[in-house]
Amino acid sequence: MTQAAGKAAEMLMSAHASEAPFAPFAAAYGIANVEDAYAVQRDYVRLQIKARGARSAGYKIGLTSRRMQEMCGIDSPIAGVVLADRVHASGATLRASDYGRLGIEFEIAVRLKHDLVPAGVPSLSEIAAAVDAVAAAIEIVDDRRADYRALDVLSLIADNSWNAGIVLGEFVHPWPDLATIEGVVTVDGNALDRGSGGDVLGHPFYPVAWLASHLAAQGGGLRAGDIVMTGSIVTTKFPDRSSSYRFDVRGLGSAAVTVAL
Repeated sequence: MTQAAGKAAEMLMSAHASEAPFAPFAAAYGIANVEDAYAVQRDYVRLQIKARGARSAGYKIGLTSRRMQEMCGIDSPIAGVVLADRVHASGATLRASDYGRLGIEFEIAVRLKHDLVPAGVPSLSEIAAAVDAVAAAIEIVDDRRADYRALDVLSLIADNSWNAGIVLGEFVHPWPDLATIEGVVTVDGNALDRGSGGDVLGHPFYPVAWLASHLAAQGGGLRAGDIVMTGSIVTTKFPDRSSSYRFDVRGLGSAAVTVAL
C-alpha cells in the first residue's frame, strides 16, 4: 500500500501541525491490518525525520502491562520510533501547550550494546547479553485528545504509537532483578502510583524480545546504541496543573520531569 501509506503519512503531518484531535482514520486510507499500519508509521517517521532534521534514537513499546491494555482496550504490544531531538535528560521541563494532550508514562529503558537481528523471538538471556545498561525513564505521549472508547489500534500504530519523546534517568550497569524491582511515581512529592518491573509482560526484557522479533520480521533490527522504552508500569497520567513528576525505581535511580501548564 505504498501510495496510500504515503497519503496517510502526509495527513498525519498536517493533523499534528494543525493540532487536530486524534480520530480513527485507518479505514479511510485502506489500512487493513497491522502490517499496513506499520507501513504508514514508517512513512510518517521518515517525513518527521526530514522535517525535523532528526535521527532515530530508538523505540518505544506500548501496551505491555495489563493496566495499559485495559486502559486502551487493546490486548497486544505496539511499537513506535523515538527521535533523537525528543530525548530529554531527567529534570526537563515540558510545556503542555506544545502538545495536543500531554500524557506521561513511567518505564524502564534499556540501551543496546550491539546489534540484535534475531531469526525468531530471542530468549531473556539473549536480550540480557545485548543490553548495555538500564535506566528509570518517562515516556511523553501525545494522544491529541483521543476518545479511548473508540480507539483504533491500526490508527494508533500508524500515528507512531503516539510517542512524543522520552525523559531519561542515568543508565546503570549492572542492574538489579528487573522483574521484582518496584517503581514509585510521585507528583509534587506526593505518592501517586506504583508498579513493578514484572508488570510489563513479566519482565522488561520480554518487550525488548518482542520488539527485536517484530523489527526483524520487517527487515530491520535493533542497533547498537538504540534506546528502548519497555512500557509503562502504571497507567498514563495526564497533568491538569503545573506540577513536577518523579519516578523512583529501587536499584536504578530516578527520572523527573516538570510540566508547565
